[in-house]
Amino acid sequence: MLRESMPEVKMPLPGPKAREIIERRERAIPRQIKCVYPLVIRRGEGAMVEDVDGNIFLDWVSGVSVLNVGYNHPDVVAAVQEQSQKFFHSMMGVTTHEPYIALAEAMNRICTVRGNPRRTMFINSGAEAVENAVKIARSYTKRPNIVVFSGAFHGRTLLAMAMTAKKSYSIGTGPFPDGVIRGEYPYLYRAPETVSHNDATAYYIERLRNFFKESVAPETVAAVVFEPVQGEGGFVDAPFEWVKVLRALCDEYGILLISDEIQTGFARSGKMFVANYWKEFGGEPDIIVTAKSIGGGIPLSAVTARDEIFDGVRAGILGGTFGGNALACAAGLKVIEIIERENLCARSLEIAHRCRSAFLSWKQKYEQIGDVRGIGCMMGIEFVKDKKSKEPAPQLVEEIIQQAAANGLIIENAGAHSNVIRFLTPLVITDAQIEAGLEIYEAAIAKCCH
Repeated sequence: MLRESMPEVKMPLPGPKAREIIERRERAIPRQIKCVYPLVIRRGEGAMVEDVDGNIFLDWVSGVSVLNVGYNHPDVVAAVQEQSQKFFHSMMGVTTHEPYIALAEAMNRICTVRGNPRRTMFINSGAEAVENAVKIARSYTKRPNIVVFSGAFHGRTLLAMAMTAKKSYSIGTGPFPDGVIRGEYPYLYRAPETVSHNDATAYYIERLRNFFKESVAPETVAAVVFEPVQGEGGFVDAPFEWVKVLRALCDEYGILLISDEIQTGFARSGKMFVANYWKEFGGEPDIIVTAKSIGGGIPLSAVTARDEIFDGVRAGILGGTFGGNALACAAGLKVIEIIERENLCARSLEIAHRCRSAFLSWKQKYEQIGDVRGIGCMMGIEFVKDKKSKEPAPQLVEEIIQQAAANGLIIENAGAHSNVIRFLTPLVITDAQIEAGLEIYEAAIAKCCH
């Protein structure tokens, strides 16, 4: 069975069948939609992928944190098949369908947001969820401005591109919506040289306080939007002490706090959401946006907030044709059931403990590994030319990725300088597959770090 298999590459990549399909891809779709891996998938199970030439790969990208419960969990397949026998689609603005209601009830139960009762709306993608959260916040507060951060990635729609920090994602596509103001995210590894590691969190907290004094009139801010662990920004996690201060500043000025848990949600962090950790110090967000693993691979996203916030939005502002599609909602309900039944939050921490231990040992061993960071099974390794200069090493990262792929492990880069390798394995990976992945990964590092 593929889900129990080990990586096995039988030929130089891409194989003949994959090469033919990749050549068709180059003729048929825009070149701007890039793929750096010589892999054409035929089927996937658990954390494993078989390509069209019979090569088997271990996937440590998970469709960028989409496949927390694996490629085709049998229970999700069965739930979608059962729903498909009834109907595929019914727009919630025209008729009501029960899967949407049931999934909203489940989300209201599991999402950690401030206040009760809670409500959830569904859309299709992470960018849509972010844009709807901003609409809701502006409507509720009657304020125009949104605060985002350096290193942020929130999507590729027009407003989401304005909110995203890395401008290579949006160059030449403006003008962009106004009212987006950028603060500094706490990137501890790259704090100024004059700031010690022990003082770095305090440094960024002070920068945060000064931001609300010097860079924006807080009374004009509807919401602060941030990722608990930045994805495209390099898997940089926000210190809990910083989040605590941010929550207090939002409370002081009547600003809504929006947590973008599109990548971090659904057991990825070791809890259902990173916001669950914040609840211990009263740091829950007002709004949480989720996507990716919520649908088990079917497009689905959500915005969850307390009733009072949604009631601040005028009728007609929210909605969409495919938001909360019946097949996607059936999948989403089953994903939540699987996470709870199979205790994937605990499994995430088990996987993270084993892999973080290995990553930290590599940091001691290799001069080119500058930092290991993240929360739970969302970790990043930052590669540099040397530990003293911290100069990014994107070419080294590309070489490691290609070497790993040639031996059956799929990993991906991240970060403003593309010098971070992300760790996003499906949470249904076996212990043997973890060890195989670590072996391939370190062998690639050793070969490329001359």
